[in-house]
Amino acid sequence: MTDLGGTEDPADGGPVRHIPVLLAPVTASLDLPPGSLIVDGTFGAGGYSAALLRRGYRVLGIDRDPSAIAGARALLDEHPALTLREGRFGDLEALLRQDGVETVDGIVLDIGVSSMQIDEAERGFSFQKDGPLDMRMSGSGPTAADVVNRLKVGDLARILNFLGEERQAGRIARAIEARRTERPFERTLDLAGLVARTIGRNPKDRIDPATRTFQALRIFVNDELGELVRALLAAERMLRPGGRLSVVTFHSLEDRIVKRFLRDRSEAASGSRHLPDVQHKAPTFESRNRPVVGEEGEIALNPRARSAKLRSATRTQAPAREGREAHAFADLPDLADLPAAGA
Repeated sequence: MTDLGGTEDPADGGPVRHIPVLLAPVTASLDLPPGSLIVDGTFGAGGYSAALLRRGYRVLGIDRDPSAIAGARALLDEHPALTLREGRFGDLEALLRQDGVETVDGIVLDIGVSSMQIDEAERGFSFQKDGPLDMRMSGSGPTAADVVNRLKVGDLARILNFLGEERQAGRIARAIEARRTERPFERTLDLAGLVARTIGRNPKDRIDPATRTFQALRIFVNDELGELVRALLAAERMLRPGGRLSVVTFHSLEDRIVKRFLRDRSEAASGSRHLPDVQHKAPTFESRNRPVVGEEGEIALNPRARSAKLRSATRTQAPAREGREAHAFADLPDLADLPAAGA
């Protein structure tokens, strides 16, 4: 998976086929005996799952994209130890319990959009191919076009700024607002063209001007950061003592969430000094919290590995901490509250 909005390496424009990122470090980080049950929470094209199956693991793959499940027939036929479930990886606890699974030995998550989704222009993820402005991984719910055409300019600017880390978020949002009064945005290249005309392109910038805008819209439409938070909390509850968690991220927002979660869960939790009766809580994970990044050889073969980081941890015997902690995105609009068309 990747956080890029196109199918080409932004450095040289060359096409990139689907290659699992950090595959060797991911499989090495699990380091479990054969027969262990591993959850591949972001199945995609099945790259991680195939490698795990070859190592003798049982794999339960989860993907919210129906086309990913449908495209796995050959792998299912080849490996009886593979089970697939359609759903969000943030709901992995509920999906596992539906199958009567109480604990698992390992969980691997590869956060972002798959190259398969980017390569299909009709999915609307790419700013380099013309297609409907969609971006939905599951194919259901509001589209990116709904967001662009219906959100208030202030809300849209906050999304672009926070989720896309776009410094020109205000200018882009105002340009979108001005144009959509004439006609709504329906196509990817239409939006990408407006962004390029609005902010231009810095000759020193290696990425397309629309990259951050498309990233922000994709993350918002699919609630990717919220899914990640829910998946980390579910992993804490579902991993057995000694179980392994491995998470691959592609940009700073994702990595920051994983880093802070593992740092928090690798430290003893204590109450305030003003509340001496609060019981200290033991760490639920053991983690050095240092990321593994792609080596030069892998990056040369797979440019998408350039921004990838792997963080892994081992579950302790301490019980999962109570509560369903909310993520800190309260200043962003809720997709469920998207204004009605024409409002």
